[in-house]
Amino acid sequence: MSMRIDAHQHYWKMDRGDYGWLTPELSVLYRDFLPNDLLPHLQQHNLDQTIVVQAAPTLEETDYLLSLSEESDTIAGVVGWLNLNDPDFHIHYKRFSQHPKYVGFRVMIQEMPDASAILEPHFVEAFRYFAEKDVPVDLLVVSHQLEPVVQLLKLVPGLRAVIDHMAKPRIADGVIEPWKSQMTAIAKHPNIYCKLSGMVTEANHTEWKREDFSTYIQHVLEVFGTERVLFGSDWPVCLLAAEYDDVVDVLTQALPGNWSEADKARLFGLNAKEFYKL
Repeated sequence: MSMRIDAHQHYWKMDRGDYGWLTPELSVLYRDFLPNDLLPHLQQHNLDQTIVVQAAPTLEETDYLLSLSEESDTIAGVVGWLNLNDPDFHIHYKRFSQHPKYVGFRVMIQEMPDASAILEPHFVEAFRYFAEKDVPVDLLVVSHQLEPVVQLLKLVPGLRAVIDHMAKPRIADGVIEPWKSQMTAIAKHPNIYCKLSGMVTEANHTEWKREDFSTYIQHVLEVFGTERVLFGSDWPVCLLAAEYDDVVDVLTQALPGNWSEADKARLFGLNAKEFYKL
């Protein structure tokens, strides 16, 4: 049996105090979420380990997640945070990379008022630095920000990156273009992967149906193929719209009928293992 991995989830401890986005209005999320809370779900779906991803734009949170990973065998790797606007980003990267469970970092393009900031010379230079080192980079991006990402990959064609949450297409509105064409262009770069994650929260939170997702999932599978797609639950954020079981169900129901067990093993673990060099 190959290792089964949830390639995208989060933990947080509220009293750490650096989750600015986490407000009481998000009632279901406004509490601690730690490895023991996720364990029953992992066991139910025969998932061995997870990739835990930063949820705060601070170096301190990355240190916190790394310390959590030392206590929990279920954490296969930590995707931390780095500020590429900080001239010392490589110093912080080198410090983090000494930790055995540090697997890379995430760039939160989603939070940028103007996504074309990633095309500024110092940003491109930083991406080239990581491309040369073949470091896995998560890109958190919303579908309306994809054009700068398409341009970035022309400037840094060797970047090893994964698009989080299928780039958050407008599932609730049923909008497919230009997301579809831009994802096709992005997938032409052989080092770029895509996480089939974060879908339920882009749908109607209370009235989504399984079929709302199939067109998006099938397009990603078509352009990225079986070897560059990763399952991620986006737990606990997914709880805004669905339970862990629903998230797994939405994805498995949309898989092509001709997919083999080997293809499913890639989606549910092997691709994550290869992308993050576990």
